This record gives sequence, C-alpha cells and structure tokens, in this order.
Amino acid sequence: MTRDSFAFCGAELAAVYVLARDGEELHLTEITGDRSVLYGLPAILAVASHSPAAEAFRSGTPLWLNPEELAAYVESDPHHFTGRVGRGAGQSPAKISVGALPLQHGAKERGCLIVAGGVPDGFNADRRALLELYADQVAAGLESVAARVAGRTTTTTARPPLGRTLMPLQGGAFILELGAGTMEAHAHVLGLLGIPPEQFDGRVETLLACAVPDDIPALMAVVEPNRESAATQQMAFRIRRPNGELRWLGLRCRVESDADGSPARVLGVVADAAYLRPSADEVSAVQRLSAKLAGATTIRDVSQVVAGSLREPLKASRVAVAELESDRLVVTFLDPPEPDAWPGVWRSEWRSEWPDAPTNDLPTLQSALREGHVSLWPPGADLEPGLAGIGPGGLAVLPLPADGRMVGVCLVGWDEEHRFGPEERSLLTATAGLVGQALTRAHALNAGHELARMLQRSLLPRKLPELPGGEAVARYLPATVGLAVGGDWYDVIPLGDGHVALVIGDVQGHSAGAATIMGQMRTAVRAYAVEGHPPDVVVARANLLLVGMETDLFATCLYVDLDMEEGIARFVRAGHLPPVVRHPDGSTEELAVEGGPPLGVLADTEFPMTEAGLIPGTLLAMVTDGLVESAQLHLDEGMGRVRDVLRSADPADTGRVADELLSGASHRDDDVALLLLRYDGTRIRPMRTHWTVWRLPNAVLHARRFTARTLRSWSVVAELDVALLVVSELVTNAIAHTQGEVRLDLTLSADRLRIAVNDASPRTPVKPADVNWEATGGRGLLIVEATTASWGSVPLSGGKQVWAELPLAPRERLAKGP
Repeated sequence: MTRDSFAFCGAELAAVYVLARDGEELHLTEITGDRSVLYGLPAILAVASHSPAAEAFRSGTPLWLNPEELAAYVESDPHHFTGRVGRGAGQSPAKISVGALPLQHGAKERGCLIVAGGVPDGFNADRRALLELYADQVAAGLESVAARVAGRTTTTTARPPLGRTLMPLQGGAFILELGAGTMEAHAHVLGLLGIPPEQFDGRVETLLACAVPDDIPALMAVVEPNRESAATQQMAFRIRRPNGELRWLGLRCRVESDADGSPARVLGVVADAAYLRPSADEVSAVQRLSAKLAGATTIRDVSQVVAGSLREPLKASRVAVAELESDRLVVTFLDPPEPDAWPGVWRSEWRSEWPDAPTNDLPTLQSALREGHVSLWPPGADLEPGLAGIGPGGLAVLPLPADGRMVGVCLVGWDEEHRFGPEERSLLTATAGLVGQALTRAHALNAGHELARMLQRSLLPRKLPELPGGEAVARYLPATVGLAVGGDWYDVIPLGDGHVALVIGDVQGHSAGAATIMGQMRTAVRAYAVEGHPPDVVVARANLLLVGMETDLFATCLYVDLDMEEGIARFVRAGHLPPVVRHPDGSTEELAVEGGPPLGVLADTEFPMTEAGLIPGTLLAMVTDGLVESAQLHLDEGMGRVRDVLRSADPADTGRVADELLSGASHRDDDVALLLLRYDGTRIRPMRTHWTVWRLPNAVLHARRFTARTLRSWSVVAELDVALLVVSELVTNAIAHTQGEVRLDLTLSADRLRIAVNDASPRTPVKPADVNWEATGGRGLLIVEATTASWGSVPLSGGKQVWAELPLAPRERLAKGP
C-alpha cells in the first residue's frame, strides 16, 4: 500500500517511531510497505543510539542518505547501527536511499518517520519537500491521537487506536506549476476528489472546481505574493465529491519562488482529514460566524461578533480579541469587560476603554504568533501569569492570519477544567482564519470608506444647475456591502436654445474599477452633448469610446434631451431601465422608450430615439437598478413601488419626493442613483432668429443691419448700440480667423439677449493677456468682455460657437415668434 502511496516521492517503505513517555526511547508504532527494502527495524530504539531515526530526532532536522552515504553511515559504527538494508527484493544495497524525518508539532518532538526506497541517486529536492510534508501530516495525526488519549491511558506511547493508521494512506502529493497553471497529482489525490485519473486534464481549475466555494479564497491565498515561501502552510478545506458527499481534506504545502520572489511552484500533500470533520453543530457555528462577519464593517463589530460566537457555544469564561501593532497587542474587545475579570498585567495596562499590552511580557503568546498555529493549553499548564490567569482551566490561543501575516490574536479561557478534542481544534482553526480576514477587511473598509466618499464626490456633480422652467434633484446612495463606491452616475447638462440633457447610467459592478469607468463615461457624455450632437449620436459615440477602452465592464445609460420651452423630450435608452412619469393628474406610467444594447458590448450598433411630450407639472424619474431590484425585491415590484410613491407624492417638493423614493433602500447590495425632474415650462417663450453671414467685403455691415432690424421689431432699443458693437466684434473675428460658413444667432428671453456666432473652426478664441494699444488687432474679445454680462465659447460638431449675453431692463412683451 505504501509503495503505491509514496511512489510519487520514490519511497517504498515507511515506518513511524513514537517517543515513549520516559523520553529515552523511540517505539516502532507502525510500518507499512515493502519491508524487504529495509528489514530488521528494531521495535525499540534508544534516543541516544546510532541510527538515522534517533539522530534525526535528536537534531530536529531531516537526515537524508543516498546509497553511498548510507553505506558509509553503516560502516562508521556497524556494531551499533540499527536496521539492515534489504536484499530480498532483488535490490542491491547500492540502490537504497533512506530518509529520517523528525515528527514535530509546534515545539513538541513526537517521534520520527523513516522512509526508504530504490532511488539510486537519493531523494531529490522535490521528493524531499513532499516527504517532509508527509511527515508534517503524520505529526498532525499523532498529535490528534495524543490529544484523544491524554489523561485516559497509562500506556508508554501514544499509539493509534485500533483500526487507525498514522500514515496518510488516503492521500497523495502534487506539484503545481503556477506559471502554466498545470498540476501533476498523485492518483490518490484524484481519488479523494472523486476524479478518475483518465479524466484529469492536468489543470488546477479542475481540482478547484471540487472545493466548496466558501473555501476557495483561502486556497488561493496560499500563493499570494507576500507570503513567505519557505514556511510550510497548512489548512483544512472541504470538497464536494461527484456523489454529493461533503469531505474534509487536510493540505500541507510549500511555495517555491522564482528569481524575483514571485510564487512559481507549489509542492503539497493532501490527505483525508476525517478527524477534522466537525459535527453538524460545529458546521452551523462556522457558517453563522461567517455570515455575521460578512456584515461587520468595523474592527469593534468584528471583535464583538467573535466574542459572542465563541464564549457561549464553548462555555468559555473569557474571550479577548486584540490586534497586533508592532510589539504591542491593542485589545479591541474583552468579554467580560470588567477589569477585575482579567490578570494583573492586563489591568496595569488599562489606559482607556481596553488595555494594550507588550508582547515581550507574554513570551508564550509571542511564540504562538510566530508559529502561526492554534495553541491549546490544558489545565495547570506552565504559562506566564498574564496568560495563566485568563484560562486556569484551559487556554486557547488563536493567531489570526490574513494576507500571509499575523494581524492579531484571539484568547479563549476557561476557569473550570477543559479538555480539547480534535473537533474543537478544527472549529477554532476555522474561526481564526475567518476572523483574521474580517479584521483586515474592516481595516480596509475604515480607510476605504473615506476614500470611497472622496472618490464618489469627485466623480459625481457637486451640484445641479438651476433650470429655466423646471427643477432637477438627484440622490446617490453607496452600497452597504463591500466598497462604498460604485458605477452609478447622473448628470444634468445645460445646452443651448433652452435645451437640457438629463443622463443617468450604471457601470457594471460597484468597485474602484467601475467608478473609474463611470467617471470617464460621464465626462465623455457631457463632452459629446455640449458639442451639440443629437441624443442618438451622443450615446453612439459614448458606446464606441467604451468599446475602445478594452475593459470587460459594460454600462447602461438613459439619455434625455429636453426642450424646456416646448416640453418635447427625446429619449435614448442603452440597456437601462425606462423612465417613470407622473402626470399632473397624479397618474403614473413607465414610458415605452425603445432601447438598444448596453454601452461597450457592440461597436456596430444603433440606438433608436423616442420622442415624448411633457406638460407643465410633470415629474420625470430616472433610476438605476439598485433602487428597484435586489435579491429580496423583484424588478416589477420595485418599479411598481416607484410608481406608487410618485402617485402619492407632492410634486411641489421634489427633494421630499426623492427622499421618499429612497426610504426603502436601507440594506443595499448595489449602489443607487436617482435623478428627478419637475417640468414647469417657461412663462414667456424666447424669440429666436438667425442670419447666414456671406463672406463679402461688407459682411459685417449686413450683419449689423440684420441685428438692428430684428431688435427694433422685438422692441429692444436701449441696448441696441451695445448689441451692434458685440455683433461687429464677433462676426469680424469669425470672418478674419476662420474658413467656411459663419452664422449669427439672436435669442431674446425675458431678461437677456444672447448673441452667438457659429463658425467652422474648432479653435477656441483666446483673450490676449497683454495688449499693445497701438496695435490694430487683439481688442475684440476685451471689448466683448467689457460690454456684456458674460461670454464664452462652446464646441459644436465641426466647429465652435462664441456667445455673449446682455442683460435687459424689465419689460412686458408678448409671447410671439420673431
């Protein structure tokens, strides 16, 4: 059996020697395999004898002997050498290699493992590493047996119970090449997983697919770059066999790094860990703890969950959780919290709500943190007072690992006598891993929440513009699970001629990556809209931009171009939820807006445009799916709730309506964005006209005459001279510095006159910083700035528009066209 089990490592025989209670002898407890390879192994070895087993046990380091070294070892003291090299198997002594590996668990020497096989050149580095991992597995099994029989037997050795073997016969070794993602696995590894060897494709993903999903992150963490490759790593994990059976496996492995320190190979041993299999109650306890930790977002929350999950089920007297900062333990939670319940060293360090203590005063605890394994101390153990007082009846020290280092420790103590079984060790080990990761996550969230808020504030509009003829309000709520930053966005973009663009969108996911794409998409949509493109072109160009970003993320978007004077809205929908409208009579509906695919999915696609009319008093609601859909809320129910809230709302207070829409979004798996517009319509409709400027020697004269006739017909007389001066400067600049068509636009609203000149050059005009007053040019923009309330330049498709606005004195005018 051992020949098959260890063939992957070149061993044909294995034997276990266990230290007797007197500490002077090693007793042969188990031997399996081809005994003719190394026959005559004595049943009892003196620790001081001349043999590989005794020497490896005394030194605490493995002893490897190739055939030549074995022969020299025998000849060095043939009278006292114990064990003889076999010949009966047809093997020459020159072809037998031997390994002696001490069996250690923590700081305790338990015995020695002897392996032998026909390996002419000796066990190579890979085989030695795997056999050392096997020895660790045997030591763990021996420790489990010792814990079971402690205090219940008077035998001189901790022998396994009847029918129990220390050898990891139900297991095997593997070598994983990280660069290629391929794995060479012993047939017994595949047998544990229920995979026929002929069906194994050599890919690590095939084996990971057998693991319980909750345990996959811990398995992947083994090869994190910041882990120490020299250290042996161990863990227990669960797999689901093809027949549905849930099985616990034990993994021990070493990670080898390449020249730059990155993980390159993993050598490991997997064995059945039936002795670690917890009861149904223990599985439920771990599951409940995992669920509670998932919702804990602060260090104190995590610590409180741990104390509450361990003290009552284990009937412990005390539970302490502390973080490790440099050489001090910063206690985050104590149960019970009263100082008198804790040893003096803790009380002397009580500075505020909880104490913090130097690890140098607690050497046993310091050693446990260095080794990184759960340490269980029975009643009456020789511990320093600072620990003995926590658990006089028994103490469990749980180092809390995360990201390849120890981030803290959990101490569980009993006043009454408490004996630890292997199942309890498994429960505490699983708890330690969960808590360590939760503490690290809480730290990241504490720092990340502030970073997330800052990032979100910088990517979303700081405030919405005031709109003539309406009011827009927006709300954003981050997800309450995970990083509080997401891909939802909104924007309100004032356009020319009384139009405004309303945009809401959702980039897939809620992460920093989604937020980055969101910021880029919002900027792109705003730029395309301000350039003057129609809605379908704006969305189509944003789609091409996202496709070209080479990201796996996609985005949905709802874009509305609303004429605030006429109430005509043009909608374009790219995979997003349709808008919801509340009419002035209180009725609501989901507008039937024709849709296209999400942005970033297809480069060659069209986005149809749907037109609808709004009358004054209408509420237009645009939402993301985080508000109306979740694991507990069906989409149809969520949209129905939005309609119900709008139906009963008072449209006069749009801010209150927005708050009511968000009132049910307390626990959110996704972020939420809401954009709400109340359309009132304009009281006086603006007057507009335009003039195409011909490139003639007297072009400016014709533009001035057209402006004078128009303004007189509009009863604008007091501001006429200033308006003509501005028209002269803007038209002159356009003709002198650009090519192509030049157009003059005039717009008269209730309180201002807007003069705009469009040309075919995208170059933005620049106001001179220093003007030579003897020069004949360079003064035009300075004159425009001095005579108008405001001026500026916006890009248009294929060119730009330079505009200026003059305030008008209050007057009564008829709402008529030009």
